[in-house]
Amino acid sequence: MKLNEQSQNLGVRIGTIHIIAFILLAILGVRLYYLQVVKGEHYAERAENQRIRHIPIPAPRGVIFDRNGKILVDSRPTWNVVLSNEPIKKIDTSSRVEDYGKGLHLDPSFVVERLELIKKQNEFETLVLKENATIQDIAWVESHSLEFPELRVENQPQRFYPHGTQLAHILGYVGEISPKQLESDEWKDKGLKAGDIIGKGGLEQYYDEFLRGKPGYRKVIVDSRGRVQSEIGVVPAQGGQDMVSTIDLDLQLAAEQQLANSSTKRGTIIAMDPNNGEILAMASLPSFDPNIFVQGSKTPEGRKQIAAYWQDEKRPLFNRAIQGRYPPGSTWKIPESVGALQQGVITVKDSKVLCGGGITIGNKFTRCMGSHGAPPLDFAITHSCDGYYYHLALKMKIEGLIKMIETFDYDKRTGIDLPNEKVSQTPKSWKPIIEKREGRWSDIRTVYASVGQDTVVVTPIAMLRAVASVGMKGKMYTPHFLKEFRAIGAVGEEADLNYIPGREAFGFQHPEPKIIEMTPEQNDLVVKGMWGVVNGGGTGAGIRIPGFEIAGKTGTAQVAELGKDVGANKDHAWFVSFAPAFKPEIAVIALIENSGFGGANAAPAAKGIYEAYMTGKGMAPVNAEVSEGQVPDANPDVRPVRGNANSNANSRAPRAVD
Repeated sequence: MKLNEQSQNLGVRIGTIHIIAFILLAILGVRLYYLQVVKGEHYAERAENQRIRHIPIPAPRGVIFDRNGKILVDSRPTWNVVLSNEPIKKIDTSSRVEDYGKGLHLDPSFVVERLELIKKQNEFETLVLKENATIQDIAWVESHSLEFPELRVENQPQRFYPHGTQLAHILGYVGEISPKQLESDEWKDKGLKAGDIIGKGGLEQYYDEFLRGKPGYRKVIVDSRGRVQSEIGVVPAQGGQDMVSTIDLDLQLAAEQQLANSSTKRGTIIAMDPNNGEILAMASLPSFDPNIFVQGSKTPEGRKQIAAYWQDEKRPLFNRAIQGRYPPGSTWKIPESVGALQQGVITVKDSKVLCGGGITIGNKFTRCMGSHGAPPLDFAITHSCDGYYYHLALKMKIEGLIKMIETFDYDKRTGIDLPNEKVSQTPKSWKPIIEKREGRWSDIRTVYASVGQDTVVVTPIAMLRAVASVGMKGKMYTPHFLKEFRAIGAVGEEADLNYIPGREAFGFQHPEPKIIEMTPEQNDLVVKGMWGVVNGGGTGAGIRIPGFEIAGKTGTAQVAELGKDVGANKDHAWFVSFAPAFKPEIAVIALIENSGFGGANAAPAAKGIYEAYMTGKGMAPVNAEVSEGQVPDANPDVRPVRGNANSNANSRAPRAVD
C-alpha cells in the first residue's frame, strides 16, 4: 500500500522538477538573449573600453609674439600627475586623501576638491592632480602603481610667461575652467569639460578661441588594473594659432621701466600708432606674475600668493590703462577746445576768451594762476590757462560739454581687444543723477568740469584715443593689439573620422575710423597750442627733444581737498601727446598716480618712451637745453579745489596748482 502511494508521489515530484527546471532555463535564456542580443553591442563596447582607452593629448596654446617676432608667451613641457576617472569609481576616495597628500605634498583640502571633481566627469576621463611633478613625485607614483592604479604621470604643455610681471595686464593668464563657467551658455557649446585650460584675462581670454588648440589622444590597451600595456594608435593634437601682436617689446620694457622709476610706482603708460590704432606698449603698475596662476594654483604657497594679489590694496590685478578712471585735469582741455570750435563758441579768427585771473560763481572765486587777460586758444593750451576754460565752458553750457563728450566717445568703450574695459564717467552720466539729487545742474559744476574735475573721470585709453585723433586731423581709430593670427595645418586626412580641419590666417578687422569733424584751420590751431606746451615755453617745456617735436598737454588732477592733498591723496600727474607734432607716428599717454605736477612727473616718463622709440628707429635722442625765456615749471596747469560728483560743489574753497 505504501509502495503504491510513493510511486504516485514520485511522478508528481518529477513533473514539478521539470516545470521548475524549464522555468529556470527559460529565465536564463531570456537573460542571455537580453545580454547578448538586445544589449550585446553596449556590453561589447563597455568590455572594449575596459581593455582599450583613449588617453588625452593636450593641445599646446598658440605662441604670442611681439610685432618684431620676439616671444611674449609660450608653452613648455612639464610632468603632471594625472588622476583617472574609471578606477576611482571602485574605491572609497576618502581613503586616498591622506595618501595623496603625504606622497605628493598636496594640501588635503585640495585633494578632496579634485576627487570630488573627477567623480562628476564622464568615464575614462582624467584630471590633473599635481602639475610640475618633481623626480620624487614621479618615483612615488611609479612605486605605488599597483596600490594606486588611478594615478599616472604624463608629459603635458604648460603656459609660460618669460617676462614675468612685465606685460601681465596685456597677456593675462590661463587656468582651469570653473564649474560656474561650465554652466554658462557662453561655454556650454564649446565642448569643454572640467579641468580644461582657458584664458583668464588679457589677450589670453579675449582671443582664447584661437589660441586654444584641439586635443588629440593615444589609443592604448590596459590590463584589469588600468595599467597601460601597449599603444595601438595616436591622433595628434592640433595646436592653437600663433598670434602676432602689435606690441613693440623694446617700447614695452621702456614703459615698464619708466613706471618703476616713478615716485609712487603706480600708474600707466600707453603708446599707440595714431595712424591705425595699433598699441605699441601698455604698462600698468603695480603688476603681478601670471606664472603664479599657472604653476602655483594647486599648491598652498601658490594659493597664498594669489590670495595676496586679490587682497592687496594697491590692486596689482587692476589694469589701470583700461579699467582705471581718473579725473583728467587739464588734458581735458584738448577735446574741449575742439568742441568749442566745432560748436562755433569760438572761431579760429576770434578765439580769445577772458581769463580774468579766475571766475566768481555766487560767493565763490575760483582762480587761475596769474591773470592772462583775454588770450587766444593756442596760448591758453600752451600755458594751461584755467580762467580761459572756466569762461569757455560757461559759453558752451553743459549741453555743449555733453555734445563734446559724445563726439569723442567718452560715453562708450573704445573697443580695445581686452576684456573688462570700463566706460568713462562724465557730466553726461552724472547730470540726471545730480539734477535729481540737488534739483539742478549748477554753473560751478560746469566750471569744474571744464578743467576735468568733479564729474569727470576717464580711462587713460579713452583719453589717448581722443587726443591722438587731433594729431590725425580728426581720424579716431579703434585701439587694438592684434596684428595677425597665423594659419595652422589640418590634422589627418579629410576622410578620417578624427580629421581636424586647418585654420586660416587672419588679421585685425579694421573698422572705419570715426571722423571728428573739424576744419584744417581749427585742427592747426589746437595742434599749435599743444606744440607750444613742449616747444614754446609751455608747461611741458622740460621734455623738449631737438629734431623730434612733441605736441602734448600736461595735467594735474586733484583727488582731495586743500590741506588733505598730500601723501596717498596727492594729485595725479598726466601727460598726453603725439609726435612728430605735425605728422604723428606715435602717441603716448602717461599717468602717474598721486605724484604731483604733470609737467614734473608724467611728462618725463613720456619722454623716456619717445627716446626709446627714436633709438629703435636709429635716431639718437639729443638732450635739450632750456632756451632763454623757457621756464619748464613756471607755467603750471592751474585749477581749483574740485572734489567729485558726490560732494557739494559749492562748498569747495579755491586753489591753484600744477
